[in-house]
Amino acid sequence: MAEPRSPVSASVPHTPMVLPTPEGSTLEMDPMEYTLRKRLPRKLPKRRNDVYVNMKTDFKAQLARCQKLLDSHREICIHGLGLAINRAINIALQLQTSSQGALQLAANTSTVELIDDLEPEDPDEAGEPLTRTRNNSAIHIKVFYPNP
Repeated sequence: MAEPRSPVSASVPHTPMVLPTPEGSTLEMDPMEYTLRKRLPRKLPKRRNDVYVNMKTDFKAQLARCQKLLDSHREICIHGLGLAINRAINIALQLQTSSQGALQLAANTSTVELIDDLEPEDPDEAGEPLTRTRNNSAIHIKVFYPNP
């Protein structure tokens, strides 16, 4: 039987994180003193035929939802952000394959600005909460039946 391993964080040195401030200078902070909270991205307008793909929901369930929407709509739009881009592409290609080429795809990419909150671990000792913006890739795939 293997021996229990020590926590990885104890052996990995942490380096200070440098964040830009609104004034144009930089702020150096210790990442061990803050908790990172990722805000939800700003979503595009939600229509009945929009599908937002994520990595938490089962692939087959998302594929079945898209197929069900295609039964009642002539087109759907599949949106994927970050790691879910590959899954969005796979769903669109699976739909096209299962339709035996009857469906067409039109893909657009974009960059989405995301905001993270850095909250202090100890509110008495550390400074005030900080925010950080970052960019993430996104894809929007229109899956549709062409006009006859």
